[in-house]
Amino acid sequence: MNLNCSLWQENGISVKHFAFAKFSEVTEQCFLLFTLILLMFLASLTGNALIALTICTNPVLHTPMYFFLANLSFLEIGYTCSVIPKMLQSLVSEARGISRVGCATQMFFFLLFGISECCLLAAMAFDRYLAICSPLHYATRMSHEMCANLAMISWGVGCLVGLVQTNYVFSLDFCGPCEIDHFFCDLPPILALACGDTAHIEVAVFVVGTLCISSPFVLIIASYGRILAAVLVMPSPEGRHKALSTCSSHLLVVTLFFGSGSITYLRPKANHSPGMDKLLALFYTLVTSTFNPIIYSLRNKEVRAALWRILERKKVFTHV
Repeated sequence: MNLNCSLWQENGISVKHFAFAKFSEVTEQCFLLFTLILLMFLASLTGNALIALTICTNPVLHTPMYFFLANLSFLEIGYTCSVIPKMLQSLVSEARGISRVGCATQMFFFLLFGISECCLLAAMAFDRYLAICSPLHYATRMSHEMCANLAMISWGVGCLVGLVQTNYVFSLDFCGPCEIDHFFCDLPPILALACGDTAHIEVAVFVVGTLCISSPFVLIIASYGRILAAVLVMPSPEGRHKALSTCSSHLLVVTLFFGSGSITYLRPKANHSPGMDKLLALFYTLVTSTFNPIIYSLRNKEVRAALWRILERKKVFTHV
C-alpha cells in the first residue's frame, strides 16, 4: 500500500510520520515470515532469560565471565524487543505507520543495545585474556569493581552513541516519500528518505559507526592474539584444550555478531540493496540472539548443569 506523504505534511513542514513497506503482496508469505520470526523471537527471549536467570540465581556462576554473559543476555533481550514487535505488527497488519518520535526512539534503543553489545564483547575478550595470560593476577585485576566498571562503560558508550547518531539523523528534514523500505528504523533506510544534501551527515554517521564497530573488534583481535601466543607455549595438550574451550563460545558469538554487522554497515553504499539489507537485518537482530543462548549452553558444562538444576527444581515444585 503506497501511503501519501501529503497527508502528514503541512505547508512544506518535514514529514512527521513514516510507514514501513509491505514485505509482500502475497498474504501467505507474510504470515509464513510472521510465524517464523515469532517463533525465533520467543526462542530468543526464553533462551536469554533462562541464561540470565541461571547466572543470577546460582552462586557458583558469580564470576566475571558469567557476569558479562548475564549482561550479554540482557542486551540481547533489549536488542530484539526494540525492533521485533513492530516488525511483527507490520507483517500482518495494515497499521504499518510509525511517528517520527517513535521512529527516533526505536533507532536510539536499537543503537544503544547494539553498540553496548559491541563493547561488552570486547570486555569479555579482555576477561578471557586476563584469565589465560595472567592467571595469578586474574582475581585481583578482574575484581567485582572492575567488572561493574567495564559493564557500565559498555552501556554508557552505547547510550552516548545512540543519542549522537539519532540526533544526527533526525536533525534532517524528510520531505517524502515517507515509506521506509525496511523492517524497522535503521540508519541507512532512514537516511535514504532525507531531503537536501545529506552527505555530511552520512559521512559522520559512517565514521562513528566504523569506530564503534572496528574499535571493539580490534581489541578483541588483540586479546585473542595474546591468548593464542600464550596457548601455543603451554606444555600440556590438556592445558591448551582447556584454555581454548573457554574461548570457543565467545569466538562464535563474535563472528556471528561482528560479521553480519560489518557486512551491513561498513560495505560501500553502492552495494546496498533493500532486499539484502532486510535479510541481514533479520540475521543480526534475531538469528544471532537466538543462537547465543544455544551456543553458550551447549558448549558450557557449568551453564548446562545449572540450567538442569533449575529445571529439576521446577519439576519438583510442579509435582508437589
